[in-house]
Amino acid sequence: MGKTPDQNMRQYCTDKQWETLVALAETGSVKAAAEKLGVSRATVQGARAAATRKAVNHGYSPDHDLTHPLPDGYKMRGSSTLYDAKTGEAKIQWIKSEIDKERQAEMFREFVAAMTDDIPGVVPMPGPDYTDDSLLACYPVGDHHLGMLSWDKETGADYDLKIGEALLAGATDALMSSMPPCKNALIAFLGDFMHYDSFEAVTPASRNQLDADSRFPKMVRVAIRAMRNLIERAADKHEHVHVIVEIGNHDLSSSIFLMECLHNVYENHPRITVDTSPMHYHYYRYGKVLIGTHHGHGSKMQALPLIMAHDRAKDWGDTEYRHWWTGHIHHSKTQAATSAQDFSGCTVESFRILAPEDAWASQKGYRAISDMKAIVFHREFGEVARHTVNPKMLGIT
Repeated sequence: MGKTPDQNMRQYCTDKQWETLVALAETGSVKAAAEKLGVSRATVQGARAAATRKAVNHGYSPDHDLTHPLPDGYKMRGSSTLYDAKTGEAKIQWIKSEIDKERQAEMFREFVAAMTDDIPGVVPMPGPDYTDDSLLACYPVGDHHLGMLSWDKETGADYDLKIGEALLAGATDALMSSMPPCKNALIAFLGDFMHYDSFEAVTPASRNQLDADSRFPKMVRVAIRAMRNLIERAADKHEHVHVIVEIGNHDLSSSIFLMECLHNVYENHPRITVDTSPMHYHYYRYGKVLIGTHHGHGSKMQALPLIMAHDRAKDWGDTEYRHWWTGHIHHSKTQAATSAQDFSGCTVESFRILAPEDAWASQKGYRAISDMKAIVFHREFGEVARHTVNPKMLGIT
């Protein structure tokens, strides 16, 4: 009585089936769960059986020592387990799997729908009447973790898809209004724009479970819409806009299709360009200013200057103001982590984010200062201005 269901079962359930499993765990019986939900006992039993069947097909059944689910798009064909004769514990297990053609077809349909929903190619619009060719406006976007779910009672702030989109739109409006009419603009999404990378809410490499809001296709739609809003607002204010989408550790694959999607949307737009290089390091030169971008999960801050000097030797020699921008490290247990460091010939800066901590980071004692910046560079004199907004200024906390 009063228990919670196995959280690992959530990914195999519809909303109704999960509601049924919760009721079963809380009440302890089929009859009580049916009364609580106002349905028949057969409905409760059917929902539980359907969810269990789907979990087993994907290799998850703790009662049978199957605790390592198969990747999405595959299903279990059979299993063999060798048990210790004395202890009865499982020693070795073999899992036979095959492609789940029905699930892969569903994934493909959802992916296509997400990528094509309300994103027709953009018709080029006239640029602003006047811009200053000596100035570059920069909009670095730290890890936005769109699709993360955070509850204020647990973490100190609410966060979901709707809040994430509103935060970026509000920050965009506030920063654009404070920027001078620079002729050129650089928008750098510094990685982890999306919180997870597939239909499973886990990190791609270590498969750590993540607190997620909504479904993957919905997250994709909101991400593209939010990115386009920032890009097109910049194009209203600046004559030329260049976009970089860095590859993060949370959206290792998604960042690739995001940059390709944006490139396809703007491929006929004469004033918007999108860098589609799949490398984990990108560069932008403006007069005597050289900017490098990297998510931050592949190289340490002190290694980046040498990487820039190697990758862009001529630009390194021809410029005076060299900057690396990263994300990834956006919280500190002391709230006093150094966000920028000066190295020989180069400054490396890690940008904060607008999103709050998730439950894991909050419980670990991490505390983030949330904000977003816009930076103005002069082609001869380097950085000449910087503007900052935070969620409280936007009225979104």
